[in-house]
Amino acid sequence: MRQILRPVIALAATLSIAACATTGTDTDAEDEDPAPFASTYTPRPSTPTLIRNGTVFDGNGAEIANADVLMRDGRIVSVGQNLSAEGATVIDATGKFVTPGIIDAHSHLGVYPSPSINATSDGNELTQPNTAEVWAEHSVWPQDPGFLRAVAGGITTLHVLPGSGNLFGGRGVTLRPVLGARTVQEMKFPDAPQSLKMACGENPARVYGSRNSSPATGMGNVAGYRQAFANAARYARRLEAAENGEGEPPDRDLEMETLAGVINGDIILQWHCYRADEMANAIQVAHEFDFEIAGFHHAVESYKIADLLREEGICSMMWADWWGFKLEAYDGIRENIAFVDAAGACAVVHSDSEVGIQRLNQEAAKAMADGRRAGLEISRAHAWTWLSRNPARALHIADETGTLEAGRRADVLIWSADPLSSYGVAERVYIDGALMYERGAQRDPPSDFELGQTYTRSAQ
Repeated sequence: MRQILRPVIALAATLSIAACATTGTDTDAEDEDPAPFASTYTPRPSTPTLIRNGTVFDGNGAEIANADVLMRDGRIVSVGQNLSAEGATVIDATGKFVTPGIIDAHSHLGVYPSPSINATSDGNELTQPNTAEVWAEHSVWPQDPGFLRAVAGGITTLHVLPGSGNLFGGRGVTLRPVLGARTVQEMKFPDAPQSLKMACGENPARVYGSRNSSPATGMGNVAGYRQAFANAARYARRLEAAENGEGEPPDRDLEMETLAGVINGDIILQWHCYRADEMANAIQVAHEFDFEIAGFHHAVESYKIADLLREEGICSMMWADWWGFKLEAYDGIRENIAFVDAAGACAVVHSDSEVGIQRLNQEAAKAMADGRRAGLEISRAHAWTWLSRNPARALHIADETGTLEAGRRADVLIWSADPLSSYGVAERVYIDGALMYERGAQRDPPSDFELGQTYTRSAQ
């Protein structure tokens, strides 16, 4: 099905199913319409920089003592010892730690910005169970003060999703936390695929069941998924028939575009799901319609099916110790992340919180400590893969970021101390080799909201 749909969806190039962010015009395709809402992200100016003599976690699980990291033209050049500093600014990291930037694969910054009030709660189109046609980026407020706080905690990339009240909540977007951005397009990670946010379990059943509307049960949830993807497959077949001269194409349908994009593999699927049995049902739906699931989010019971998740190649985006706040989250254990990782599946630490995103390093530290208490051998550098390499994999940007490999984007953090302790704080945050944040440095507030607050405080 996936191979069939690629030329089918190509027929609707103007529909831009993938709508992947791009940074410029494709000169080889001048006749094609540009992707709507394309990325205009431009890295900040940077200078060649050598970080000297730190303890390095490379993002792939290795810890290197007394190591250097060389950045040039926004990319990692080399990681090693006694690297040449010719032409580079040297930063002494003796006694400090150097890591890849943290990637939060589940955030609502911008769509649920601070201050948290009804007027700014813009992340869930709860008007019907299937709102696959909406895009989270169209609700993102670039001046959310949460972006600065996230950067101060070491965040260099984040994936912003719609809420979880619908079976199909809409498309998610991967962003760079560009401080002072005026438009969300300035923040869009170049060429990162969009996602579709889906939800299983209590949320959609509660929202629509309370309205005496389907879905009101787990079986209503699954029926809703199946019918929607059946409709999308039919939509794609009609496009294919039109391409072959057999009738007219269907009217453009934004909802169907998104679902067909998932089947096609151009839009990655991120699925809010707590219980193991419901994750297994979701996998069966994916098999029926021949699409892939990039990740289950929250995934409190992933430890029960870690072998299945490994076989399917599905990541689990998890909290260190949030559980029990509703029935579907009741059977959580603190070892969840560590057990999923030990089974060989893809484990990711996520926030789903404007507060938690500021200290995801400490969440990973808790998960590491819980795994160690259970008898697992987990190194500090390996635990860091839950914050950088694995979320990059889940967002399909691992060839660009997540590790300190040569050629990757220079998303680099310098920590005052071990970042998996309660004492380490991010002193310097580099995004594409540019110093985005320096702790203690004087700077103007990047948000109009915070600028107003600064004026109010100074006038008192």
